[in-house]
Amino acid sequence: MSIRIPKGLPAVTALATEGVTVTDDDHVAQPLQRPLRIGLLNLMPNKVSTEIQIARLLGATPLQVELTLVKISNHAPRNTPLEHLSSFYRAWPDIKEQKFDGFIVTGAPIETIPFEHVSYWDELTSILRWTQTHVHSCFNICWGAQAAVHYFHGMPKHALGEKAFGVFRHHGLSTGSPYLKGFCDDFTVPVSRWTEMRRSDIPAGSGLRVLIDSPDTGICLLDDPRHHSLHCFNHIEYDSHTLADEYFRDRDAGKDIRLPRNYFPDDCETRPPKNQWRSHAHLLFANWITQIHQTTAADPKRIGSDRFTPSVVRPAHNAPRASELLWCK
Repeated sequence: MSIRIPKGLPAVTALATEGVTVTDDDHVAQPLQRPLRIGLLNLMPNKVSTEIQIARLLGATPLQVELTLVKISNHAPRNTPLEHLSSFYRAWPDIKEQKFDGFIVTGAPIETIPFEHVSYWDELTSILRWTQTHVHSCFNICWGAQAAVHYFHGMPKHALGEKAFGVFRHHGLSTGSPYLKGFCDDFTVPVSRWTEMRRSDIPAGSGLRVLIDSPDTGICLLDDPRHHSLHCFNHIEYDSHTLADEYFRDRDAGKDIRLPRNYFPDDCETRPPKNQWRSHAHLLFANWITQIHQTTAADPKRIGSDRFTPSVVRPAHNAPRASELLWCK
């Protein structure tokens, strides 16, 4: 939320530099008198767990949020009962005439497949274009973030020699960003991916700004003002046990999976892991929701009305051979 202080007070400049929203007697913000409408395009295999993780973080803020669960129209997930999907999810074509204050696109276990080979790529790109006129602010996670950055900016993803898997130290690079209010200089974030996006591939003039990165796993969070989006390549939303679930699932399936780094106490897989990132997950989502609350239109019909669909970079397609593909999560 913002703070109202006397006009001309020296603290105004200092707080604004630190990303604190300041108002004075001449600029009193009018409170939003309706719930914030947030859409969740859930592409994760275990949809129920992801629903809980995201809803927990959205529900922890003091603002009222109305969550709409969204699914790809022509894709049948293998790990979620159809009854659950038909009861609680709406296909994107059924809601595409609606306006949303926020929209979240999750990760998916397909990150090493070339984007254009994903079965629902055409529909996903239609959704990404739609967000530019029907959504006030977007939050894209893991593969969803890679897909958005690739689609809007033409950035490639790079295969890793081994899976980035564990809990890694990260650093906030922009203390003035409203999305990093309250963040420590040094904190941990769960990572679980076979590919990465690189700082060196960020196009000049794109407006992309790195907010969080890690010396071990690279870029974590990109601010994309031109597309009113945050792109988070890691899983700050994960529960305490999510990495353990992935590890035991893959190990029991006979896959070559290493113990997640910096996760189990003393690297002992029989000891329950301790959550080291929960507070920063709540901070990031609270900051995103607060920023939406302070900037979205009071009338939902006006959301996106002053925006135009930006040009989309369409890079040359260099798809790897099927034998080169790795499967994640």
